[in-house]
Amino acid sequence: MTSPVAAGTGSPPRRRWAVVLAGATAVLATAAVGAVGIPTASAATVSTSATYVFVNRHSGKAMDVYNWATNDGAPILQWGRNDLAVQRWQFVDTGSGYYKIRSVHSGKFLELPNANDGTGLVQNADNGTTRQQFRLADSDSGYVRFINRHSNKALDVWEWSTADGGQIVGYGDLGGWNQQWQLATVSGGNPTPPPSTSWPTPTGQVNVNGTIPVSGVLDGGMRRYCCIGDGSQEESQDPMFKLANGATLQNVIIGAPAGDGVHCDGSCTLRNVWWEDVGEDAATFRGTGSPTFLVDGGGARSAGDKVFQHNGAGTLTVQNFQASNFGTFYRSCGNCSTQHQRDVVIRNVTLTRPGNTVAGVNVNYGDTARFSGVTVVNDSSRSMVICRKYNGNSSGDEPTQIGTGPDGTNCVYSSSDISYR
Repeated sequence: MTSPVAAGTGSPPRRRWAVVLAGATAVLATAAVGAVGIPTASAATVSTSATYVFVNRHSGKAMDVYNWATNDGAPILQWGRNDLAVQRWQFVDTGSGYYKIRSVHSGKFLELPNANDGTGLVQNADNGTTRQQFRLADSDSGYVRFINRHSNKALDVWEWSTADGGQIVGYGDLGGWNQQWQLATVSGGNPTPPPSTSWPTPTGQVNVNGTIPVSGVLDGGMRRYCCIGDGSQEESQDPMFKLANGATLQNVIIGAPAGDGVHCDGSCTLRNVWWEDVGEDAATFRGTGSPTFLVDGGGARSAGDKVFQHNGAGTLTVQNFQASNFGTFYRSCGNCSTQHQRDVVIRNVTLTRPGNTVAGVNVNYGDTARFSGVTVVNDSSRSMVICRKYNGNSSGDEPTQIGTGPDGTNCVYSSSDISYR
């Protein structure tokens, strides 16, 4: 991971305002984190038998192993809290008031590789050095600061970011809210209850006569957008929303008929978007190069074919989502005229039958699908296929299925990643 500040160059001028900003952003940070009665620990009460999520006081985001990595040197970033294994940590006592901090997901330990301000936090195998040792310094209101033994730097959300993917670095201990962390207990104490799975009630309705272009952020305020198309499986239907590269669509309910749902022409974010009746596809992801797509929260019902269609390149992450009555939850295009390697991460989703397949990937193009925290409902016979493997083509012919199940390469999961109820 490249440090935000090169070694020996010092810090950007704006960093000198960190202490001032700590007070100026107090109201914002309080809203982000909130007082919700979650069991927490202080420096004095931390337990080596408990599992924690570390939530930043300023951003409300959790410390996260980026993209479910298991390799040495993988970056540790902040991400919206989901309480999955990539955000769970355990303390290992090393004596003299210091701890190593181990990822539940990877088994690796937090490390600050050097003592420069702006050095990015990573995970590494246990190496016995003080770069992997931290003490906890109490702040007010039950928050702590992580102080590295080697560098004496505090773990800091770089440049006061509030974005998913914001960097966590080592920086001089200034005591700002971006250096303060809540230790939220998720096991070995009283685990936080899962998020609500109820469908939202629209706050109003927007009548749609044609595709709505989105650049920047469109926040629908939980209004229902309706209607476009004829509700059929015709792929020639127009989308209801067309997102430019980098756009965000959030807090939207899409009514039926929904046409061809949402099209992303490049990297995009769909946050808390709900499809009452999918019809054709809920969302189609396009673009070349290395776009990244995020679907965070929301749900979809009645997808006669696919929920998410991945036609372009890049990586799609779907998390904190629910779907019911669908054919295939995610499909990497099997016969697009231009083919790519495509990657998908599916985590913390609840899928209710009827449903045929969770993900379909093309092994001959090197696709990968990674699963964690998948709950399948109403499937006592275990009929839903978690991962189907195909040989795709660019000729337009139907792709050839060549297998199903985990293989550690294209379909990456274990039995513990899937639960049934």
